[in-house]
Amino acid sequence: MAQGKIKAFVLDTNVLLHSSASISCFKDNDVVIPMAVIEELDKFKKNSDELGRNARRVIRLLDRLREKFPGCSGNPERGLPLAEITPDATGKLFVLGAGMLENGNTKEADKVFDNELLIDSPDNRILRVACFLRSRGRHVVFISKDINLRLKADALGLKVMDFEREKVREVERYTGFSEKSVPQKLIDEAYSKKELSGTAAEEIFTNGFVNLISQTDEKKQLLMRKNCSGKLQLISHKTEKVWNLSPRNKEQKMALDLLLDPEIKLVTLLGGAGTGKTLLALAAALAQTLDGGSYEKILVSRPVIPLGNDIGFLPGSKDAKLASWMQPIFDNLEFLTGGEAERKPKSSSRCSAESLLNSRKIELEALTYIRGRSIPNQFIIIDEAQNLTPHEVKTIISRCGSGSKMVLTGDPAQIDNPYLDSSGNGLSYTVERLKGENIYGHVTLRKSERSELAALAAKKL
Repeated sequence: MAQGKIKAFVLDTNVLLHSSASISCFKDNDVVIPMAVIEELDKFKKNSDELGRNARRVIRLLDRLREKFPGCSGNPERGLPLAEITPDATGKLFVLGAGMLENGNTKEADKVFDNELLIDSPDNRILRVACFLRSRGRHVVFISKDINLRLKADALGLKVMDFEREKVREVERYTGFSEKSVPQKLIDEAYSKKELSGTAAEEIFTNGFVNLISQTDEKKQLLMRKNCSGKLQLISHKTEKVWNLSPRNKEQKMALDLLLDPEIKLVTLLGGAGTGKTLLALAAALAQTLDGGSYEKILVSRPVIPLGNDIGFLPGSKDAKLASWMQPIFDNLEFLTGGEAERKPKSSSRCSAESLLNSRKIELEALTYIRGRSIPNQFIIIDEAQNLTPHEVKTIISRCGSGSKMVLTGDPAQIDNPYLDSSGNGLSYTVERLKGENIYGHVTLRKSERSELAALAAKKL
């Protein structure tokens, strides 16, 4: 294998399962896939989910390269050219087992593996390959999304990293809005003209919001959104009440402004528990579908990932199975069609949640069945999108047909997918990659409005 400054990135199985394109992300360096990883991919290849699809993609890619360059993949001195995957790459791809590299000085590593890290564990066999490569003078970097395995690799003296190509640093995550202190006369001008241009609109992404605060009186504020022409515009008065739901803070008002704008085709809403993400999306969907007639129906879906231990097999039809997973959606529908103190009594509400479902104006669908579909003229809500990978989000958004609008909601702090974290999930990735696009808008909701107890839990626990 090539020596010198070229690094050897040893990939763990979960990296390939997370993104089948990860092999092509190390252009000027070598990529090493341990033999134990191939064994683990074989266990996933029959799965019908995203993990199975990624496993199959990697296996097919390796097989195609093997056929084109016979005898090279397992040869520590030759390898497969990464240029066959990414044209401008200069590194090589290797599929190696520890036994292929045993002529190095590995006595110290052998002691650890023989006494503490049993070789019958696939994880330990993967680590052993990395250690053998290091013993041959290679600059080894071990890449894994498994925190425990990264800890073991670090204890063995290996340089370790998470797969960060699709990660967004949490402190840098785009919130969708900012605040600016400006002269009072500028606020007066913006209020009278309903728009504003110049320096106030600088450094703000298209469809991003800015709250202008008077330098002389902080109580005097004006909330505006940057349009596609680069000007700031007052947000719509229509956000004052939607489906009998009134926004309770500035972030909710901004969210409704995006949700009700027919020119915005994709909206992402991030926020903690009780901030109103799903409720706002459903209210806007009902108003535009049932009252406005802008969409034929509402499609609601969410990943089927349980909190805690799964309850196992659920009997009944698809709708009966989905009922348990969609209960949070039913709760929000009941709230919107029911009667709180400040709203109409339940008996006189326009329709009930049950009648909406029976009318087929609202369709609940499992994300499992969304692949391959084309969905035109619908208001699509994907709840709990923080549990989706970047590739899964791409697949879902690409289902959006002509005349449709899609809303992704989620809380990156509440992730149940074992292969994702707050910065590497599909929702955070979408926010970072699409900010500033003309048909996209985003708002991060901060304040919990569900109840005093919910707000306390979100803040303190």
